[in-house]
Amino acid sequence: MQSQHDLNQKQYHDKSEAYLNSATHAQGVEFSKMQYVCRNYTQAQLLDLGCGGGHVSYQMASAVESIIAYDLSVEMLQLVEAQAQQRGLHNIRTQVGVAEQLPFADHSFDIVISRYSAHHWQSLKKALSEVHRVLKPKGAAIFFDVLGSCDPMLDTFLQCIEMIRDPSHVRDYSLSEWLEWVEYYGFEIDVVEKQSLALDFKAWVQRMKTPAMAVETIRELQEKVSDHVRDYYQIQSDGSFTSPTMYLQMSKA
Repeated sequence: MQSQHDLNQKQYHDKSEAYLNSATHAQGVEFSKMQYVCRNYTQAQLLDLGCGGGHVSYQMASAVESIIAYDLSVEMLQLVEAQAQQRGLHNIRTQVGVAEQLPFADHSFDIVISRYSAHHWQSLKKALSEVHRVLKPKGAAIFFDVLGSCDPMLDTFLQCIEMIRDPSHVRDYSLSEWLEWVEYYGFEIDVVEKQSLALDFKAWVQRMKTPAMAVETIRELQEKVSDHVRDYYQIQSDGSFTSPTMYLQMSKA
């Protein structure tokens, strides 16, 4: 019986280099915001939750005392280990595991950062509870992810093309869902900002090695949607489009 975690591991097999070299994942104005938060802590211990290709870890290494790059994919973690060694980032170590069950003691980290990972998790609610548990009092949690929509038409389209491209996709949550759940699990919201992510269609599907038939299905959906959907996601003639993203910075009382 294949679980969601099994599916995630299967989907990200043999894709670590693509995520390392992805401009979408390696670049972003949010990194400077994260670094600013990190530098407010002395000798900070940081958890890079769902680290993927490790870009948060590489960007934050100079601003904190130590980092655990944590991911479900052993292949991704092997890449992060190799990259940390090549870059001389000796304060990064890796650990395998799932977001819903963190193998760390209560109050282990000053900062938890998760970027482009939460939409793959089996249970965002369980993961938020775990993040709150492992954070120290006054610790910071930062989430950055693609946003779903409260508009059913917009949301259905986004979730459909995401899952056709990558069957391990679970959900791009709306801002209202994020805010409701982080408050429920005891976080104080410090900063909420929306950004836009321009996605080159060819690079987007190649990164995940999406099969040709699935690519054709996505393109057909893009061509048949209403003008409301096309305009909102700024769908271009080559399939490239723009997604809203969220920078959410919180603290633990």
